[in-house]
Amino acid sequence: MDILQAIILGIVQGLTEFIPISSTAHLVFASRWTNIYNGNPEQVTATIAVIQLGTLAAVFVYFASDILSITAAFVRDHWNLLRNKRGVRFSGTHGVRPIWLSEEAWLGWLIILGSIPIGTVGLYFKKIIEGPATKNLWIIATMMIVIAVLLALAEVIGSQRKELREFGLFDAIAVGFAQVLALIPGASRSGSTIMGGLLAGQKRAAAARFSFLLMIPAVTASGLLELKEAIQKNLLSSNDFVALAIGTVVAGIVGYLSIWFLLAFLKKNSTAVFIVYRIIVGTVILILLWQGVLSPLI
Repeated sequence: MDILQAIILGIVQGLTEFIPISSTAHLVFASRWTNIYNGNPEQVTATIAVIQLGTLAAVFVYFASDILSITAAFVRDHWNLLRNKRGVRFSGTHGVRPIWLSEEAWLGWLIILGSIPIGTVGLYFKKIIEGPATKNLWIIATMMIVIAVLLALAEVIGSQRKELREFGLFDAIAVGFAQVLALIPGASRSGSTIMGGLLAGQKRAAAARFSFLLMIPAVTASGLLELKEAIQKNLLSSNDFVALAIGTVVAGIVGYLSIWFLLAFLKKNSTAVFIVYRIIVGTVILILLWQGVLSPLI
């Protein structure tokens, strides 16, 4: 992989990781267009996972104050619990969190609990996720449309009344299991989790914010694991790592701007434009596959 290919992948990753249009779908097309590794699925998967670390860095930078306050409060509140032996009683905001936990520490627990489903399922189906089936355009195009329909349904029936401070166990469970859908190519991590949040009654901007915080454990674990295996299996050469480093930085910069855009956009707008885009792109891909213009696999 050369530097130009890495920059293209970085731009695509940064633009599509946070906007609910499926980064995997666009990265698969970008990898085909740039012909990296002659379509070797394991190398493509490793490259995508590593470049995701750039957008993860964007989350860390953008939400730095939130992450620091959540971590500090989590440690402080649990230390106080151990020292004072205070009982657990649900109170807080509308009775959704224990009275001995601050809003920040409770959010830390929601992130932990919401990350369990994708961690469990991801490890169990790891071999399938790394294989060629997850680059299949039939699956990608179908999931582009399926999540679009579910997102549209969530927009219609979701009450959109909850702010982040009002999230409870149900919110973590609903969004956590929705994030599992992101393991299916074409689903979109942000699209799936925002959909789950809307169905749980969350406001759009709050659902997006929780979605970005929830991605931290999953993307950190998968990115570092894929990086480790890529080194052990010699999937990536030393030249690849130089290009990957550049692509990762590009993904981080573009990703930061994407986070800012989406949070500002969802405060005043619905996800309708993304729903329409997903349906159009998914339908076009299915037609091209049916006509034999596109090959379903790399």
